[in-house]
Amino acid sequence: MTTIDATLRHALEISGPDLILTLDPALQGLPETAHGGAVLAVFDTLSGTTAPREVSGIYRRRVPLGLPLTLVRALEDSADTFVLSDQAGSVLVDGRVSPLPPATDNGTLGSADGNGVGHPLPISRTCFACGTDNALGLRARLAFDADSVRATWQPRAPFRRADGSLAPAALTTLLDEAAFWLGALATGESGMTTELRVSLHRPPPFEAPITVTGHRASVRARNEDPRYQETEIVARAGDHVVATARITFVVVRGAARRLVAGMLAINDPECVRRVFPAYAR
Repeated sequence: MTTIDATLRHALEISGPDLILTLDPALQGLPETAHGGAVLAVFDTLSGTTAPREVSGIYRRRVPLGLPLTLVRALEDSADTFVLSDQAGSVLVDGRVSPLPPATDNGTLGSADGNGVGHPLPISRTCFACGTDNALGLRARLAFDADSVRATWQPRAPFRRADGSLAPAALTTLLDEAAFWLGALATGESGMTTELRVSLHRPPPFEAPITVTGHRASVRARNEDPRYQETEIVARAGDHVVATARITFVVVRGAARRLVAGMLAINDPECVRRVFPAYAR
């Protein structure tokens, strides 16, 4: 069985002073694009730390799959920094892994709100988060109601680490996926997550179901550009907060029409229409 940790390690090779990153197609988010949470997991893997930390990325362009990309790593104070570029030298993502301040190390206690079933969100065949045919992926099922976007996910074998904990890639991906749907529901449009900040407070045990919740009322459009929607998401294992995120979704004009065409092939039309009413009539 191939694990997510092995897949991320095998994606990296050394070329002179730089690293070359070739992302497996199984790490897809939107079509032909790497999932934002998977790219964050690459940075986290390279940092090698298990202490409480913030893993962040500013996504400037689409990150392709299956192509060699240049990854430059540096140390800035106590943080690892990363610059991911394409073959032409264009920067795709600026990444960073830095220690969390002591006050936020342990997360907070509490229970997730809104545990009703709600409406299912659309799925795909190949997405790393929700793809039904992705052998490596999470195969998560997200839902929403008037209050929140949420999912309760039972960890799958590829996400088990040798020490019995859950691979952080599962958390970064679930949080990023929830942020995408919060933005899509707020705007009725598709787009991408562009600024991701995920705080990993504690490694959850592999056996614990993970509950991810993002409240729709907390989504805020930027005053200077309403295409950008600021979201907040929490991941819990039982009563313990294991990760939190602040993630920005940005509308990409024309993307919804293309995305909906693929979704209608495997989802009930009403499921798609609830999120993208202008494109699935």
